[in-house]
Amino acid sequence: MPTAASASSEPAPTEPDSAATVAVEEAAAPAEKEKAADDRPRRQPRYHVILWNDDDHTYQYVIVMLRQLFGHPPERGWKLAKEVDDQGRVIVLTTTMEHAELKRDQIHAFGADRLIARSKGSMSASIEPER
Repeated sequence: MPTAASASSEPAPTEPDSAATVAVEEAAAPAEKEKAADDRPRRQPRYHVILWNDDDHTYQYVIVMLRQLFGHPPERGWKLAKEVDDQGRVIVLTTTMEHAELKRDQIHAFGADRLIARSKGSMSASIEPER
């Protein structure tokens, strides 16, 4: 068994220089932050579904269409119908591009307003990026 004298003659394990360790950790920190930022899921760009006004569709048609396609209650449907009538256009939904395209196409396929004889087809709709 080694004696106390022989144990002290062996070099003691050295701890890393704390200043050097801090410098290395600080240098690595920005790279780790960048990596962490890159690992986060990115949010998909959002798009507005725009309904355009015309004189060939009634408020009732708009309210029913918005309820069936978007789930808007009649009160919300009436407000949106009034806005499209007053402003010429209204945003009916903001969502991902793929979903916005689907909803625009559903508006285009909804059909004519049976309450107006001159109504030959669906209302117009488009999508645009959210700003």
